[in-house]
Amino acid sequence: MAKNRKNQPASIRFGQAMKVVLLCALIGGPGVGYVWQKGQLDQLGRDIKEHEARVQGLVEQNKKLRNQLGLMRSPTQLDLRVREMNLGLGLPRPVDVWRLTEPEASVPAATPPVTPTLPVDARHRQYASQNNPRL
Repeated sequence: MAKNRKNQPASIRFGQAMKVVLLCALIGGPGVGYVWQKGQLDQLGRDIKEHEARVQGLVEQNKKLRNQLGLMRSPTQLDLRVREMNLGLGLPRPVDVWRLTEPEASVPAATPPVTPTLPVDARHRQYASQNNPRL
């Protein structure tokens, strides 16, 4: 005669259900983790591309502003702006120009002091007399 499952103890049915749940968790958990990780990698890739595009735009803007600054500093452009603004600026008179002379370069302090040249014997005697009072 066939066994009736209704008559089996509840612990056996609970154990089988736990096996099924555990097996689904072991298979489904890594799958969900893999899909989540792929989504994160895709989002990071988009963020990196967005930041690289922003950096490239800022580099181009810096280059453009650097060129514009160079043009604004040029003497011809400055002269043109002075005329446009009617500032009344012009070349200074020679009397208004003060010429400063460059100070002489000082002797570097690292040069060794000049010692008088004595014959070798005289230097030896001088050194010996300073260090040995008996001589």
